[in-house]
Amino acid sequence: MTIAGEPGGGLVDRYGRVATDLRVSLTDRCNLRCTYCMPAEGLAWLPGPDVLTDDEVGRLIRVAVERLGVTEVRFTGGEPLLRPGLPRIVAAAAALTPRPTLSLTTNGIGLARLAGPLRAAGLDRVNVSLDTLDSDRFAQLTRRRRLPDVLAGLAGAADAGLGPVKINAVLMRGVNDTEAPELLRFALAHGYELRFIEQMPLDAQHSWDRAAMITAAEILDRLAAEFILLPDPVARGGAPAETWLVDGFTAPDGGPARVGVIGSVTRPFCGDCDRTRLTADGQVRACLFATEESDLRGTLRAGADDAELARRWRAAMWGKRAGHGIDDPSFLQPARPMSAIGG
Repeated sequence: MTIAGEPGGGLVDRYGRVATDLRVSLTDRCNLRCTYCMPAEGLAWLPGPDVLTDDEVGRLIRVAVERLGVTEVRFTGGEPLLRPGLPRIVAAAAALTPRPTLSLTTNGIGLARLAGPLRAAGLDRVNVSLDTLDSDRFAQLTRRRRLPDVLAGLAGAADAGLGPVKINAVLMRGVNDTEAPELLRFALAHGYELRFIEQMPLDAQHSWDRAAMITAAEILDRLAAEFILLPDPVARGGAPAETWLVDGFTAPDGGPARVGVIGSVTRPFCGDCDRTRLTADGQVRACLFATEESDLRGTLRAGADDAELARRWRAAMWGKRAGHGIDDPSFLQPARPMSAIGG
């Protein structure tokens, strides 16, 4: 099969978008049970043989970087810190030429211990999920009393030089939706960059309700009640977050402090999307909300060479849809939850 962009091209789709940002899920397992992600009892995890080995992950990242033009790799989960071979995987990616930017999205549990080794392996920065600063509310949201571990992980990441350290926060109506200003004050005080994310229809329970979602506009209204937010002159590009300068505050690098909002539902940025996703079991997803996947694990284990893996990856991305279609009446939530897809 021949598609546009072959041979030797990057990850181009029919709408002219080029994927240069690879999200790699290293596991579907997690040590929290966040209410907007999975049920209290957890999920049926992927069988061990289905999960890519460390060497297989490393090879697919190499193909993406050397043959497909990927310039940034983000490690996700589930919870990627649960992956025993994580430092080795990071080191292999950091040794590639050209070297990609390497980041990690984590819940922060265990990061205080692993931040130094990961920095030494070549990790550049981290995003840490934190939805509340109240210990009881944290336990309500995650069904675990681990807030001190998350806070220690943030501090450990900053101390190790994994900056800018970013915080991802999801606000839920009637639960933590009053905490936006407090979370921003905390981030500013510690030199972290805060990103609010609209709750998306990616929960395992399929109980997402748009009417209950706190929108980007509501988040900005809550922040504007206590802070002066100024338009960010830096072009957004393919970044998912719209950012604002927080007047009167300075970032650790001496530049202006920023806060971001990722309005995936009400302010979709599909037209500028530059992401491709690889699940822990070796499936390519062209979109976070895709209902179809392309199997690279089977191709890899059948003995395919790098050129064939790259060709199949290009084919998978060529079929990417114009947008996620959440507002379309025909929208179907992906069968896989966020923990199995990777952020």
